[in-house]
Amino acid sequence: LMRHADQAMYQAKQIGKNRFSVFDATLDAETTARHQHREQIHNALSLGQFVLHYQPKVNLRDGKVVGVEALVRWQHPEVGLLPPHDFLPSIHDHPLGMELGEWVLNQALCQIGEWRRSGLLIPVSVNISAQQLLHGNFNDMLSALLNRHPDIPHDQLELEILEKSTHQDARQVSEIMYQCLASGVEFSIDDFGSGNSSLSELKQLPARTLKIDQRLVSGMLDNADDLSIVSSIIGLATTFRRNVVAEGVETERHGARLLELGCSLAQGFCISAPMPATDLPA
Repeated sequence: LMRHADQAMYQAKQIGKNRFSVFDATLDAETTARHQHREQIHNALSLGQFVLHYQPKVNLRDGKVVGVEALVRWQHPEVGLLPPHDFLPSIHDHPLGMELGEWVLNQALCQIGEWRRSGLLIPVSVNISAQQLLHGNFNDMLSALLNRHPDIPHDQLELEILEKSTHQDARQVSEIMYQCLASGVEFSIDDFGSGNSSLSELKQLPARTLKIDQRLVSGMLDNADDLSIVSSIIGLATTFRRNVVAEGVETERHGARLLELGCSLAQGFCISAPMPATDLPA
């Protein structure tokens, strides 16, 4: 009874305080399952069960690989390879999410160094959450990671932040981005076009690259509104002197249309699925 009352009290606090909440058995079961899942994720991180796969970004005009995006996977010993949506939601806004995020950054830097020693110099982009970026010591953590890899050019690491994440505190996000840029690290805004960024925010955020939301790219051949938004984003990137990358390129027709619109950088399953690091050099 005390545990149930305690849960109801915290629920009331989370939705704004100065109110009451009634214990919900379904919510209790979901909370218990979430705690168990987090414990499994914590153990998986300790046991080295997470891996990074890499999806190439290419220049559609000449076919050259211009970079890769690092994507985390859970190599679960019982159910096999799990994609991010099977485990990341459980650790959203949880310290474990910060811990996994730091591991991904360090692993990406290790891989950049390994490829560089084999003669392959290729930029790697890593997704970071707003929670991770706005954490008080993010820049210190990033600097410490970069110092562990003194042989790696810092501009070979790019940090991708979701467009909608930049709205939480655009001024603070911008300040942190400038601090990281001073170290030589680059930024891109991911899923651009899915949120409601204003032109003033775009001017304020020092991101070198805009990545067009894959849902817009996927629908642009059949939906005039999606096509208009994609075309507008490409125009914005040109006006603000930013690079633009189209995500979710699924067919050659999508690639050909993007070239017509003036976007030559792309990634998607038509080009290549994410792959283990050992497969990328070929």
